[in-house]
Amino acid sequence: MNAEPTRDSGPFDAVVIGAGQAGLATGYHLAREKLRFQILEEGPRPGAAWRSRWDSLRLFTPAQHDGLPGLAFPAARNTYPGKDEFADYLERYAARFELPVRTGVRVDGVSPAGAGFTVDTAQGSVWTRSVVVATGSNPLPRVPAASAGLDPAIRQLHSSQYRGPGDVPAGDVLVVGAGTSGAEIALELSAGHRVLLAGRPTPHVPDPLLRYAGGAYWQLIHSVLTLRTPPGRRVAASFHQRGAPLIRISPKDLARAGVVSVPRFFGTRDGQPVFDGGDTAAVRSVIWATGYRPDFGWVHGLRVGPSGWPDTDRGAVPGRPGLYFVGLPFQYALTSGLVGGVGRDAAHVAALVAQRSPAPGKVGAVQ
Repeated sequence: MNAEPTRDSGPFDAVVIGAGQAGLATGYHLAREKLRFQILEEGPRPGAAWRSRWDSLRLFTPAQHDGLPGLAFPAARNTYPGKDEFADYLERYAARFELPVRTGVRVDGVSPAGAGFTVDTAQGSVWTRSVVVATGSNPLPRVPAASAGLDPAIRQLHSSQYRGPGDVPAGDVLVVGAGTSGAEIALELSAGHRVLLAGRPTPHVPDPLLRYAGGAYWQLIHSVLTLRTPPGRRVAASFHQRGAPLIRISPKDLARAGVVSVPRFFGTRDGQPVFDGGDTAAVRSVIWATGYRPDFGWVHGLRVGPSGWPDTDRGAVPGRPGLYFVGLPFQYALTSGLVGGVGRDAAHVAALVAQRSPAPGKVGAVQ
């Protein structure tokens, strides 16, 4: 793995952008299709983005659903791997299947070029018949514009900047965003702070359901809640507004730890946060667990929907032959954005890439 995208340069059957779980799963299937491809990764190693998350982060799905195609995750069932464990697994995965990952390569632009695309980087450009964007669902932190009205003495961190309780000074803390990330950060901070959690929690999946009926639950979210079924389409329609359900942690857990639930963050008054209904609170720190916003401006000519995500047909961009995505939220099913669900989408996209390739190229090492 190195930083030279022009080594053995094009034409490629595909260039995959991103060496997280989506990009590596796509590479696995492209290799099985015997295609000639590269995976370009901005970080210094595959899965580098996982290592930058907060120290105590664990995956939201149990180990039996945390493996990529061809290699199960090496942990006991119903355990939740830490983020560094998973990053290590991604590195082993890339090495095990000898995937052609080029690290330290930032992609600056993707442009149509003849029957394919030019992928521009600081180290050079490559031509490819197809491009697979697998950059993940967390490109840019989303922070409300009203945050600018908070007193400058209040320490503000987005969840992507938070590493642990040592980042937060003494005093009351407001965590904005009651999804799984916000809930877990609030619970961690409650051991040493008075914590307020703003927002309406997403529905909680009970632990006994995952432990004793986890297989049936996975079947529901993986095979029933898809874009092919009426229930799946209903869930998909509101997915970007509500987000994924709470797993491992419940509102009752938060209440037992002393976390105070407050209404949605509304704005500021006199430098302090204000909530729906007009109540305010004096806090020393604010953690914005408010998610991320997509950024695909570097894919020239790409149309995106109101949510900022591109509209695709199971990863294929209508009207843009050869342009594909893997790892989008609800790309095909509720599990599309989860580690255990991305492999199916990757296989589908790799098959579409193969259809555009006139003949097998570079043979991968996958058996």
